[in-house]
Amino acid sequence: MTSLKLLDISDNLFTGNLSSYLLQRLPSSLEFIDLRHNNFQGLYSFSYIGNYSKLEVFMLTGYKDKLQIDAQSLGWSNPMFQLKALVLSDLSISSIPEFLFHQRWLRVIDLSHNKLKGEFPVWLMQNNSNLKFMNLRNNSFAGQLIYLPSYQMHMVWLDLSNNHFIGKLPKDIGDKLPNLQYLNLSWNQLGGALPSSLGSMQDLFGLDLAFNNFLGEVPKELLTSCTNLQQLLLSHNKLGGKFFSSEFNLSNLMRLELNNNEFTGNLSNVKIETLAILDVSNNNMTGPIPTWINTVSWAISMRNNSFEGQFPCQQLMSPLFFLDLSHNFLSGPLPSCIDFTTIVEIHLEGNKFTGLLQDFLPNSSSSLSVLNLKDNSLSGFIPDLIGTFLNLKILLLGNNHFKGLIPEALCLLENINKMDLSSNSFSGTIPSCLQNLSFGVIENYGETLAQHLISYDILFTDQNRMYGDLLKKNLNFFIDVEAIGVSEIYLVNKNIGSSYKGKTLNFMSALDISCNDLTGEIPQELGTLTHIHALNLSHNQLMGHIPIPLSKLANIESLDLCCNNLIGKIPPELANLSFLAVFNVSYNNLSGEIPLPMMKPQLTTFDKSSYEGNQFLCGPPLEKSCINDIETPSLKSSPSDATKGKWYEIDLTAFLASFWPAYLVFFLLMVSLLCINPHWLRSLYFVDHYHSKLVTTFKIWCYSRYQVVEAF
Repeated sequence: MTSLKLLDISDNLFTGNLSSYLLQRLPSSLEFIDLRHNNFQGLYSFSYIGNYSKLEVFMLTGYKDKLQIDAQSLGWSNPMFQLKALVLSDLSISSIPEFLFHQRWLRVIDLSHNKLKGEFPVWLMQNNSNLKFMNLRNNSFAGQLIYLPSYQMHMVWLDLSNNHFIGKLPKDIGDKLPNLQYLNLSWNQLGGALPSSLGSMQDLFGLDLAFNNFLGEVPKELLTSCTNLQQLLLSHNKLGGKFFSSEFNLSNLMRLELNNNEFTGNLSNVKIETLAILDVSNNNMTGPIPTWINTVSWAISMRNNSFEGQFPCQQLMSPLFFLDLSHNFLSGPLPSCIDFTTIVEIHLEGNKFTGLLQDFLPNSSSSLSVLNLKDNSLSGFIPDLIGTFLNLKILLLGNNHFKGLIPEALCLLENINKMDLSSNSFSGTIPSCLQNLSFGVIENYGETLAQHLISYDILFTDQNRMYGDLLKKNLNFFIDVEAIGVSEIYLVNKNIGSSYKGKTLNFMSALDISCNDLTGEIPQELGTLTHIHALNLSHNQLMGHIPIPLSKLANIESLDLCCNNLIGKIPPELANLSFLAVFNVSYNNLSGEIPLPMMKPQLTTFDKSSYEGNQFLCGPPLEKSCINDIETPSLKSSPSDATKGKWYEIDLTAFLASFWPAYLVFFLLMVSLLCINPHWLRSLYFVDHYHSKLVTTFKIWCYSRYQVVEAF
């Protein structure tokens, strides 16, 4: 194909080596080569494309570090071509290829997801005055952004995120890049105040400055002039002040993330009806929640603020995926306007909500995965309709005023991973049907939301070339939505309250029914929950023995049975729980020796606080010895006996050593008296007759006493 100009084999599953045999035999007429998103492996050299004098577009990406770039080719600097677009992503390149120093026509440069170091390569902008797109995301560039070329008029996309840039932003950044449409400087170490010249970028539709150290107030020029902004991400900085002022003019926002800052004020001064994502969590915002919040169509996160009053339900909320109002001062009934046909996660923890759960839940929901109502003032019973929420993975109802029996309808939640019913007033027994629950690993937690990505087409077409539309197709770039749908779950595990979020939730499973009024025995069936990591049954009125089947909880890390009425011995089989980091059986009525298997002394690795409060328990790590201080519930000594020793504690050697000399002295004394008095001598045959019987009887008595001692 000697006239071939365009070769596009991207987005397939091709494997093997990109050898010189293939690439050097392609026709020299090629202008466009796209090899991205395949499974190529081996070693690749840039010199393979050195002879393509008409080449304008070259795109190559790696796959799981299987495709390596020949280090010597990084120093190759004699190209015959002038590129317009170059994409070299995910190739573990440690230095910028030298042939780039000779390029002057670049419009697109993507060196993202490599291992590039050094200062910001401003020379790429200087050498290529028509550069429109620069992506250096996820490298190791460092230093300050103190200099930008004057009036880089054509630049529309700049992504320098996930690097190590420091210092302040240039004060004139907006004046030098006035046509910028997307700017991403997130995940660096930039600081200082935001320059007011950002307001000069009036074409901006995306600005991401999250995860830096910016401080002060957001410039009013940005909030009033950049009216085309569709996404504004300022989270995880030190910004403050009243963000939503009367001058706020960003009415086209689709995504607004201000979380983890120090913003104050309220939401009543503005009205944004285009929002799909709103995150103002972890700030100092106050006031009521406005009614326009019901128009947000994807995710709402307002946790850890001081919002108050009732949630406005004058109209049905838009079909949300994610709602988090945790840790505010909201009161009244739970929001009744939530659309349960689409909602995946509901977090209302740490407020003052009241009312009954059955008034809040619909008859069923096939989408709900997380229901977090902890730390409120809810009352009544758990309705049986909870069993219809078959996709529920996390159910947190702890620290409310629920009462009654734990319903067996909970046993229908076969996908449950975390269940917290602690600190309520549940009574009755623990349902044995809980064995039906998996408490296994959550698969793909949060990905239900993350799969909805926002993409933008960047129009880098060349109308004079036959491949113009194809180039446009190959430059659709997705904007990451990493943080949305990832909220925190607070659980007590290993006696420590910890927050779990994102992917860490995938590997933590727990059942907590502590601090209730539960009675009866611990069901043997709980031993089938082999995937569970934390089991807390403490502070109840449970009776009976510790079930031996609990030793089958192979993945258990925390087992808390304290403050109940359990009796009997600690099963030595529990020593097989090799992942056990917290074990607490304190303040029960357990007895006997703490198991000390020679091969697996697991239960003796915990301190005495794990066992205290059991009067008849002994052995390490307790100070009470099982040899010298044996005491059982059926045999108690009085306080006065405790200082005198036990009646059965006889030293047999000392007893015999003192008896036989005394016996011999007595015998010789009797013989002497008989020899002196003849009258007594006549009675000697009585002594001779009964002497052997006396000795035999004494030996039998001594032996019986010895057996008693041995028995004790």
